[in-house]
Amino acid sequence: MNRFAALLDRLAYASGRNDKLALIKDHFATVSDPDRGYALAALTGGLDFKHAKPALIRGLVEERTDPVLFRLSYDYVGDMAETISLLWPAKHGVNRVPELTEIVETLRETSKSDMPGLIAGWLDALDENGRWALIKLITGGLRIGVSSRLAKTALAQYGDLDLKEVEEIWHGLEAPYIDLFAWADGTGPRPEPDIAAPFRPVMLAHPVEDADFAKLSPADFRAEWKWDGVRVQAVAAGGERRLYSRTGEDMTGTFPDLIEAMNFDAAIDGELLVVRDGQVAPFGDLQKRLNRKTTSKKLLNEFPAAIRAYDLLFESGEDLRILPFDERRKRLENWVERLNHPRISLSPLIDFQSFDDLDRIRNDPAAQSIEGVMLKRGDSVYEAGRPKGPWFKWKRDPYLVDAVLLYAQRGHGKRSSFYSDYTFGVWRDGELVPVGKAYFGFTDAELKQIDKFVRDNTEDSFGPVRQVTHEPDHGLVFEVAFEGLNRSTRHKSGLAMRFPRIHRIRWDKPPHEADKIEALESLLPA
Repeated sequence: MNRFAALLDRLAYASGRNDKLALIKDHFATVSDPDRGYALAALTGGLDFKHAKPALIRGLVEERTDPVLFRLSYDYVGDMAETISLLWPAKHGVNRVPELTEIVETLRETSKSDMPGLIAGWLDALDENGRWALIKLITGGLRIGVSSRLAKTALAQYGDLDLKEVEEIWHGLEAPYIDLFAWADGTGPRPEPDIAAPFRPVMLAHPVEDADFAKLSPADFRAEWKWDGVRVQAVAAGGERRLYSRTGEDMTGTFPDLIEAMNFDAAIDGELLVVRDGQVAPFGDLQKRLNRKTTSKKLLNEFPAAIRAYDLLFESGEDLRILPFDERRKRLENWVERLNHPRISLSPLIDFQSFDDLDRIRNDPAAQSIEGVMLKRGDSVYEAGRPKGPWFKWKRDPYLVDAVLLYAQRGHGKRSSFYSDYTFGVWRDGELVPVGKAYFGFTDAELKQIDKFVRDNTEDSFGPVRQVTHEPDHGLVFEVAFEGLNRSTRHKSGLAMRFPRIHRIRWDKPPHEADKIEALESLLPA
């Protein structure tokens, strides 16, 4: 466990992607099976412990320390694992330090009633860094700047493997990945898991830059809408039906209505949306369906899921990814027409003659549920990853609003010492009402300035939240950028922003000059 804890600690402080890759590869090279396989599972979010939850760990530390001291410390530090690791009254030498494999396998087998004593014994035996790593492992919230794909990339580089091959077989493998590491070490063949409906790594686009247009010819590209939903891959073959996110997360159980509609032998790339009477609903409606272990009949009826198909990757066992986009598109059009199912429709192409034409179209789309447009070369094959040149995304210009900082909260990880999460509002009938929350869009230097403003202008606090002065002539105004707006019964303002972020800090503007609620309501979809 100490070696895994050291890896997490070093990853948390490594600033660059290459540094993180080097640390993970070194861990794979110096740690034996099955520990390194469970480390990979932890980094890719592949571990889940049914009876070990954050509330249990909070209860343990409150039994051993002053609960008020713990809550005050947690408020100050901002990270539960770090707080408990420092406060825990350790008893070094009472127990031996467990190995990572022992921890993972014991957590899976231990009953709920025996779990508190088990975890408390481990926390007694470990040092501060080990306790921090254990809590991160149990709660699943590593927050060390390592994505699942980065960990898989490290494995591919370690074994000189093709990342696309690793991703294609990933969903048929289970931790601790003994066969996978044997393949990477050159001591075993490539694993061939028996998956009838596997995930295929998706092709991604680069944001188009102004300088790109001088090098691109409109005649070479096809344009289609970039829908405001969730990119998915729907795969049905050999009697199995699977719905995957763009990162390969299995979403099958959350969308039984879509799975029922997948009566085909193919793999399609598309956008998951809520569609009623042919009209795409706001993203907020789709959010009500996401990340659910069970879905009620009421949700199924009120928020019907559908897919707008972009691409056809496989058909009746034939791999179409090697074909040019134009040919795949014709195959897709014929396929959707033959399928003839209301839940799976074709995402239309956009007719344009020049990039100026397309610029006007993307900023005045046919529906509010469109984020912008995609540009795809007609001769492009479907290549996993983000190759430069064949595909571009051209988002709509964001909406901008001037809003006033109302509340601030500490961040997590490297930001745990700074007030970096901001709730802001606009004017309605002479008072400020919250309209959104953002925690990015500013530089490190600006973060320090905002943090100082929060500390110098705190009026009240509610647990970890500070209320910041927001009078008409005294407060801090943010220019906030966001992608869209929907009505919401959860917020006092009745509005919810899509992807809000701090665009600019308006040190020059007094709060009374911030926007009014009417400016936002005018942007709502009809």
